[in-house]
Amino acid sequence: MKWFRWIGGVSLMALGVLGLFLPILQGWLLIALGALLLAREVPLFRRLALWVEAKYPRIGGPLRRFRRRIGGEDEESRDGG
Repeated sequence: MKWFRWIGGVSLMALGVLGLFLPILQGWLLIALGALLLAREVPLFRRLALWVEAKYPRIGGPLRRFRRRIGGEDEESRDGG
C-alpha cells in the first residue's frame, strides 16, 4: 500500500504541474490529491492536511474520511496529536 501511495501521489502531482499549463487538466486539484496521498510519508503535506482540517471545519470531515480510506491517517492523528 505504501508504494501505491508514493506512485499515485507523485503521479498526481506531476499531472498537476502539467495541469497548471494545460487548460484541459485541473492542476490545483491534482496537486492537492497528490499531497493527500503523500501526507502520511511527507511531514510537510501532513501538516498541510491537518491545517486545512482545522481552518475549514466543513471540509474536515470528508477530508478525514478520505485520509482514513487511503490509509493516510494513523493512531497519532486520531488521538489529536
